[in-house]
Amino acid sequence: MRINEWPEDERPRERLIKQGPEQLSDAELLAVFLRVGTTGKSAVDLGREILQHFGSLNAMFNASLEAFSELNGLGPAKYAQLQAVMELARRALSEQLQSGEVLSSPRAVRQYLQLLLASKSHEAFVVLFLDTRNRLITAEELFRGTLSHTSVYPREVVKAALEHNAASIIVAHNHPSGAPEPSAADRSLTLALKQALNLVDVRILDHFIVAGTTIYSFAEHGEM
Repeated sequence: MRINEWPEDERPRERLIKQGPEQLSDAELLAVFLRVGTTGKSAVDLGREILQHFGSLNAMFNASLEAFSELNGLGPAKYAQLQAVMELARRALSEQLQSGEVLSSPRAVRQYLQLLLASKSHEAFVVLFLDTRNRLITAEELFRGTLSHTSVYPREVVKAALEHNAASIIVAHNHPSGAPEPSAADRSLTLALKQALNLVDVRILDHFIVAGTTIYSFAEHGEM
């Protein structure tokens, strides 16, 4: 049965409008995005199939065009739309962090970092540069690959902070393995960054580790 033949109060789009997007399941949200299903499948059925195929939303967002197009009903057009939605979400959160004090919006910071890092299959090190009022100046991915104390250079972070005239920074990197707990190398790197930045009077406010839907905060664990 097609969705437009369902009772109105059961249709995903109508429920989203009346009850809010948080009331919909992942498959129902995908159905709103997809708009139509395929032969013999409603958009909700297709949404469930997509989630089952990729295993998670993060895996779907990180899929290549080739992998995304393997399922019937998906292709370049839907892939482009999905990437556009993700980029719009990142830019909206970036605007929020640029217009207000970052420390007053911890949820927005976490959401922004998750959008930047959670779906990456490689390790990446990102720095958020903040002004004297703790507003976001810009965010940059400075390093990628296998991160360690020897591959993330504190002097490069200091150089970038000075170039952006940053008063403070927040650093973050991801653990593609899915384990958010910091390693000894992560702690050593945090200390080295703190010492290097102190020399130029730039504060490091926090170091986040993003592992899928979980984020570890050094500051929250008293490690800053």
